[in-house]
Amino acid sequence: MTRSLPHRLALLAGLLGALLAGGCQRDATPSSAIAVAPAARVAPATRPIDAVLLLRDRLLARDGAGFARLAVPPGLHARLASGWSAGRTRWPLDELPLDARLPKMLAALQQKDAQSTLIATFDRQFKGADRDIDQTLRTLVVFGGEYVQKAPDYTAAEREHVVQAIAAVGDWAVAAPLSDPARARRFFTALVAAAQRSGIDGKAGNAAFARLGMDDSLPRLSPFLATLLAQLRDQYGLDLDASLRGLDVRLLEQTGDSARLRLRYTLAGRPIDAIVPVVRIDGHWYLADFVGRAEASLGPGADAGKPASP
Repeated sequence: MTRSLPHRLALLAGLLGALLAGGCQRDATPSSAIAVAPAARVAPATRPIDAVLLLRDRLLARDGAGFARLAVPPGLHARLASGWSAGRTRWPLDELPLDARLPKMLAALQQKDAQSTLIATFDRQFKGADRDIDQTLRTLVVFGGEYVQKAPDYTAAEREHVVQAIAAVGDWAVAAPLSDPARARRFFTALVAAAQRSGIDGKAGNAAFARLGMDDSLPRLSPFLATLLAQLRDQYGLDLDASLRGLDVRLLEQTGDSARLRLRYTLAGRPIDAIVPVVRIDGHWYLADFVGRAEASLGPGADAGKPASP
């Protein structure tokens, strides 16, 4: 769902992470471990709207492995797991804006004296630079909107959704206290601790993910991403869980094994209204974009043994 709801929400985390690095419980200390739900054995969606709602629930539970199982048919999930171990795919991390940067981010956060190094970099480049940060963010928003309008792989509905999300991101980011050194210190303290607890060797890059495999990598990443989202909320006022909890999903139309859903939610105080397609495969409903991108992530020749889909 790179251009659907979870991406919109992850995009906010990506924006701040990219700027500063180049949910936990609200009252927890920055170094405390974050509890995430064990991988759930929830039944796949039997109604079109559940293709979104079940994934929403897994996101709120910080259950990356359960999310991956519900997002695609079982046969495709098995091929994705095999592709992880072979180094051919990193789906569903592909749905995050920072997917290619995750190993480098983990490596930077796992370095000796990472916290002091990152804080020193922040103080040198961002402390008190509100005007420069605002200008950079406004430029990113304009560039992002122009890219979306021109990119050939977006549908009209996707373009409309992304443009709304980018505007919401821009409004939040410009208003957020991103140059506040005290908030940055708490942000980095929490992320460094979470990265070091993950058990994923960032220095090994993608080889670490291949060695662990999808079913082990995703549960290890879930607390780290939960920490990032929690810090966005606690330090910078961006409550992505509230966006997910407030999500309204309605069935617009269904024709056989295809349907369209209308999503409404509030992102950083701005209402978002979007249309997304879903498909039924072997009796269960899935987001069409997720299934298509998961298949594509496996690369050429990945169709062998693939069950027929509508």
